[in-house]
Amino acid sequence: MELLKERIRKDGRVKEGNIIKVDNFLNHQMDIGLLQEIGREFRRLFPDPDINKILTIEASGIGIAAIAAQYFGNVPVVFAKKAKSKNLDGELYMTQVRSFTKGTVFDVQIEARFLTGADKVLIIDDFLARGEALKGLIDIVDQSGAALAGCGIVIEKGFQDGGEIIRGRGVNLKSLAIIDSIDEGLIQFRD
Repeated sequence: MELLKERIRKDGRVKEGNIIKVDNFLNHQMDIGLLQEIGREFRRLFPDPDINKILTIEASGIGIAAIAAQYFGNVPVVFAKKAKSKNLDGELYMTQVRSFTKGTVFDVQIEARFLTGADKVLIIDDFLARGEALKGLIDIVDQSGAALAGCGIVIEKGFQDGGEIIRGRGVNLKSLAIIDSIDEGLIQFRD
């Protein structure tokens, strides 16, 4: 998606450890016009008319998934919560996820009533690095008995192994921008 690549080149920042900051347009301050284009592109890439739920993980994926949902017929967005709260009750689907950026392991969960064997789920998230969040969300889909339509990622770090691992599992994974390398702050994209 050229529009996204251009925005990353213009406004993205590379931090130590090849961490890419896109917080001024994607995951802290959100450019709604760009997110609408991202939603349209996800719909084009995942045309399955039976997709009836979008699953993401808090917090950065929520805005992206919510805007994308309107292009899938305003399907519900379910997000996995990273912290247990008193508001979660009944049967839960739970899994553990290791955060690349935070360097911690945390439990994520959703209430079972929001994801069932009758659902066809598209997972959407902002970044894919090592694939930990996606593996956790796929585990939740598997626990629910729902069908996985695929995984839509806004930015994939192609120089890390997450995409290879997820695709190696036979998952329909589509990334809108794949970064092949970062050299002295210069981001190179896969064509």
